[in-house]
Amino acid sequence: MTSLTWDPAAYAVFGGHRSRPFFDLTGRIGAASPRRVVDLGCGTGELTAALAERWPQAEVHGVDSSEPMLAAARAGFGRRGRLHFTLGDIRQWEPQEDVDVVVSNAALQWIPGHLGLMGRWLDQLAPGAWLGVQVPGNFGAKSHVLMRELAESSQWRDRLHGVLRHADAVAEPQHYLELLLEAGWEADVWETTYLHVLAGEDAVLRWVRGTGLRPVLDVLDAEQGRQFEEQYNQLLLDAYPPVERDGGTATVYPFRRLFCVGRKR
Repeated sequence: MTSLTWDPAAYAVFGGHRSRPFFDLTGRIGAASPRRVVDLGCGTGELTAALAERWPQAEVHGVDSSEPMLAAARAGFGRRGRLHFTLGDIRQWEPQEDVDVVVSNAALQWIPGHLGLMGRWLDQLAPGAWLGVQVPGNFGAKSHVLMRELAESSQWRDRLHGVLRHADAVAEPQHYLELLLEAGWEADVWETTYLHVLAGEDAVLRWVRGTGLRPVLDVLDAEQGRQFEEQYNQLLLDAYPPVERDGGTATVYPFRRLFCVGRKR
């Protein structure tokens, strides 16, 4: 996670679609008046700021490993008194005694073995604390399968072999449920497949450019990245054909996400 280069502008594309799972997740967190709220993998801070609005008396801390993302967060929201942004590797993060809510939205899929990391948090958090985690569950989607197949093709294999994780990136919902229950927590686990209607040309490419394509673009130089994207986009257009809608172009992009919310007894 710490080695990836993040582009706040690319990530912000389709920001409304990307933010909906965050609110679906945090809407199930029942904390009334937490003292300290932590957003692990806070990105550009818009959603962390929403936590500060929901719990205006809480100290709200956003943690992220990307300095460009944090620079955008501080520029947009850093002057709010109870809202703080910190550079850090969330694999090393440990809760203070007064942490009542921990949120991690679309971040843990970048961390190998994150179930063990979650298990440590479940043990360390104080009684009454809440944990909410959302991760993408779409590594078997056509967009990701096509990306991996292209990366393993004869042209790209030498540069990209092993760059893209998928089989161990996330667990199935049952595993997250069992993790919470075995730790003695109350558990609420579910999955949702969103049917995003993405406006504009090359919509799916622009979506994955902000997230799933980052490991590939980090390895390739600018010209190689352009070539890979061009080839990949042709595959995407066949898999997700755009349609004319309301005088423009739109593409339906199904996206499965996994959610777990727990409260320590």
